[in-house]
Amino acid sequence: MARMASLAEWIEGARPRTLPNAVAPVVAGAGAAAELGAFSWWRSLLALLVALSLIVGVNYANDYSDGVRGTDADRVGPPRLVGSGAARPKAVLGAALAALGLAGVLGLVLVALTGTWWLLVMGAACLAAAWFYTGGRRPYGYAGLGEVAVFLFFGLAAVLGTVYVQAETISWAAAGCAVAVGSLSMAVLGANNLRDIPTDRAAGKRTLAVRLGDAGTRSLYLALVTVPFVITVAMGLAHPVTLLALLAAPLLVRPVRTIVAGRDGLGLVPVLRDTGLAMLAWSVLTATGLALA
Repeated sequence: MARMASLAEWIEGARPRTLPNAVAPVVAGAGAAAELGAFSWWRSLLALLVALSLIVGVNYANDYSDGVRGTDADRVGPPRLVGSGAARPKAVLGAALAALGLAGVLGLVLVALTGTWWLLVMGAACLAAAWFYTGGRRPYGYAGLGEVAVFLFFGLAAVLGTVYVQAETISWAAAGCAVAVGSLSMAVLGANNLRDIPTDRAAGKRTLAVRLGDAGTRSLYLALVTVPFVITVAMGLAHPVTLLALLAAPLLVRPVRTIVAGRDGLGLVPVLRDTGLAMLAWSVLTATGLALA
């Protein structure tokens, strides 16, 4: 019988290391909106709250779905609430639905206040993607499509949505930010799935990492973390001040060394944190450059 999970366990279950995946796209989008002369602090704040609620909801939903399937029974990374028996499945499901519901309500408020009603379609797609990542009869995360979804929703949708609710248009700089943040988000998830290849393969979870194998996943990670800096150089041709984002590159030295060195298991856990911090730093520096431009 599951015991009563502590507050610390609930916080860990929300997976705070993934929060940069929610913050970075909104920061980058706010910077792109500023470059268009349309920055709005309250619209950016609402977009940030939507993104944070969504990612917490995704994490609890993932915890619940994997837990009831038994996928987390032999886990390498931080323990999950359901898989470890720390909390009842219904309690974690309730937390997931509450967070996703909050994201939906906040998104509706943002759309209503800005009059961008067509974004409700994108919001509905985000909520559906959050649940069916590991939920439902055929979760797409088990079919190797998790990284694609992360690129679409925590890259393109989050960045461009943040820009659009402020400027009601997008720009080449916004598109560049969306691709860059999406690539780094993919790298974070790829590192997570690289760590879990043995247990995911045993559980029948065919993530992209399982499909590509150890060497292929490491090569993909290295390619993905290169993309933002190629985009930075391209942006710098129009706005030299955006080259500030190159200062985020040193934050990737340690995780890249870890990946190249072939570390596995728990040795890959710091890669998730360091890649997420590099993504956040790149977004803050790029947003600053675009605002100054």
